[in-house]
Amino acid sequence: MEAELLGPPEQLKGKDVLEIGAGAAQCSRWLAAQGARPVALDLSHRQLQHALRIGGSFPLVCADAGALPFANGTFDLACSAYGALPFVADPVLVLREVRRVLRPGGRFVFSVTHPIRWAFPDEPGPEGLSVSASYFDRTPYVEQDEAGRAVYVEHHRTIGDRVRDIVAADLRLVDLVEPEWPAWNSSEWGGWSPLRGNLIPGTAIFVCVRD
Repeated sequence: MEAELLGPPEQLKGKDVLEIGAGAAQCSRWLAAQGARPVALDLSHRQLQHALRIGGSFPLVCADAGALPFANGTFDLACSAYGALPFVADPVLVLREVRRVLRPGGRFVFSVTHPIRWAFPDEPGPEGLSVSASYFDRTPYVEQDEAGRAVYVEHHRTIGDRVRDIVAADLRLVDLVEPEWPAWNSSEWGGWSPLRGNLIPGTAIFVCVRD
């Protein structure tokens, strides 16, 4: 939001915005506060129930990002904060759907955990600074329940893979942002800390345009 990758906040008023993989719809709530007209979409009914409990005056849609239930050219903007794209085996399908529902000149901004993270252990201390796996190993990360059913799947794509996916979806990449660890943040969260954050990027943000 501070980076204004969707545009200056004062220019969001009246814009139709689709949030993909919205979870509890935090981004949509912020967009609505700027006067935009967001729609929050997620595959998880439970996540959208949480969004409903928090509240907001915008639509919540339970649907697959690979088959968006909207007409062509419905939205001015689209965004996704760590949603949908890391969890699908065919991200080009999602990107093409996003392009379809964007109006000409529309912008899609999405963030993912930085692909370099896959090469390092998910540890905030010194042990998280040594490469332990190949960056080029695209084997998905899978968690299973007691019956052996996959309950969580995250797919690894390299930076190059992401760029090629965007091009294959006929979107134009206009920026790739790798935010630096802010100097004021002295806390640890999950596998991240000032130690790791000052050396390894944690997030990659892709800014795309439908020409």
